[in-house]
Amino acid sequence: MLRIYNSLAREKQPLVPIRPGEVRMYVCGMTVYDYCHLGHARMLVVFDMVQRWLRASGLRVTYVRNITDIEDKIIRRAAENGESPEALSERFIRAMDEDAAALGVQKPDHEPRATRFVPAMVEMIGRLEGKGLAYRAGGDVNYAVRKFPGYGRLSGKSLDELRAGERVEVDRTKQDPLDFVLWKGAKPGEPKWPSPWGEGRPGWHIECSAMSCQLLGEHFDIHGGGQDLQFPHHENEIAQSQGANGAKFVNCWMHNGFVRVDEEKMSKSLGNFFLIRDILKRYDAEVVRFFILRAHYRSPLNHSDQNLDDARQALTRLYTALKGFDAAPEPIDWAHDSAKRFREAMEDDFNTPEAVAVLFDLANEVNRSRSENSARLLRSLGGTLGLLGRRAESFLQGKTVSAESVQKLIDARLAARKAKNFAEADRIRKELEDSGVVLEDGPHVTTWRLR
Repeated sequence: MLRIYNSLAREKQPLVPIRPGEVRMYVCGMTVYDYCHLGHARMLVVFDMVQRWLRASGLRVTYVRNITDIEDKIIRRAAENGESPEALSERFIRAMDEDAAALGVQKPDHEPRATRFVPAMVEMIGRLEGKGLAYRAGGDVNYAVRKFPGYGRLSGKSLDELRAGERVEVDRTKQDPLDFVLWKGAKPGEPKWPSPWGEGRPGWHIECSAMSCQLLGEHFDIHGGGQDLQFPHHENEIAQSQGANGAKFVNCWMHNGFVRVDEEKMSKSLGNFFLIRDILKRYDAEVVRFFILRAHYRSPLNHSDQNLDDARQALTRLYTALKGFDAAPEPIDWAHDSAKRFREAMEDDFNTPEAVAVLFDLANEVNRSRSENSARLLRSLGGTLGLLGRRAESFLQGKTVSAESVQKLIDARLAARKAKNFAEADRIRKELEDSGVVLEDGPHVTTWRLR
C-alpha cells in the first residue's frame, strides 16, 4: 500500500482514498509574471511523477494545478512593461506550457485560472464573514486568525510563536498582525470585480480554497506544493476552507523540498535562480527531469553543472543499455522481481532514488544478457516516471548548439525583420528549428530553448 509523508501529521501515512479507487489532488501552480525557474521545474516534475504513479497503480485521478493570473507582482510587472495584466499573464502562461512540455510534464485534468473563479471566491468570503471569521476594514476584508481554532497546526507553531517569528508590517486596519486579506478594495488602474464590499479583487490565499473546493469538493485526498507554501499560504487555505465549510479540507499535505545553489536556497529575491529555458540551452530536457527525480522529492536538490553533468552521464548509461531495443513498452508484470522492488520503492513515499537504482540494476542485466524482455521492462518502468520514452539512438546522438551561434542568428533575424526582409527572417527561424532551437518573440526580446 502506498504510504505518503503527510506534512500535517508529520509522518508517513497510508493513502486511503475518500472515494474507493479514486484520488483527487490539487497542487498550487504558478503565478505567471515571469519565466519559470528550476524551483518551479521541480514542483512541476515532482507532482507529474506523483500523478503518473497513482494512475500506474490503477487509481482514477483528478489532478488540478491552478494558475494565479491576478496578483500584486503581475500588476506591477505589467505596469513596468506598459502592457495589460491579461497580456502579461497570457504570454507567461504560454512560456510555462512550453517549459512544462519540454520536461515531459503532462497537462493536469483541470488548470483553473484565478480570474475565472472570482464569483466563487466572493461567495466563500461572504460565508466566512457570516460565521464571524472575517471582518471589514475600509474597502478590504480580512480573516481573523485567532477566531479559527487550530491555526498553526500545519506549520507546527502556536499563534504567538508565529507572530513572534514573523516580520509583519504594521497595518492599523488589522485586528492582529497575522490576519490576512481576503478581499482588496479597488485601486486606480488595477483590475477589479464587483462584490458586496465594493469593487476590488481577491487576496492570493482565497484563490486556491475556492478553486479546489469548486473542482474537487470540500474534502479531497491530496494537496501539494512547494515547501515555501506550507506557511502562510497552505495554513491560510486550511483556515479559509474549513472555516467556510465546517468540514475537514484535505487528508494528506505534500510538500516538495527546495532547490539549492551552493547550499543556499534558490530564489528570485536572492538573485541566484536559473530559468528553465536557460538550462535547456545547455542540457537535454530529459536530463533535467532525471536530475530532479534522482533526488527524493522532500530532500533539498542542489543545482550545479557537475550534478547536471552526472545526471546526463547516468541517463546515457540507461539509454546505452536500450540501444538496439526499440520495441514499445508493454504492460508491466508486477510479479517480476525488479518490478516488485520498483513498486516497493515508489510505495514508500515515492522513493524515486531507490526506484532509479532498480533501473540501473535492470540496465546491467540488459547489458549482460541482451534480453528483449528485460529491455522492455526497463523502458516500461522508466515510463512510469516519464523517462526512457525515446529511441536510444535519438538520445545518444543528441543535439548540441552553441549559445553564441544561436544569438548571432537571432540578431541576424532581427536585422532582417527591421529591414522588412521577411523571407530571410523566416529562413533563419527555419534554420534554427532544424537545429532543434525554438524561438519565442516577446514584446521586447526574443528568447530561445532547445526542443
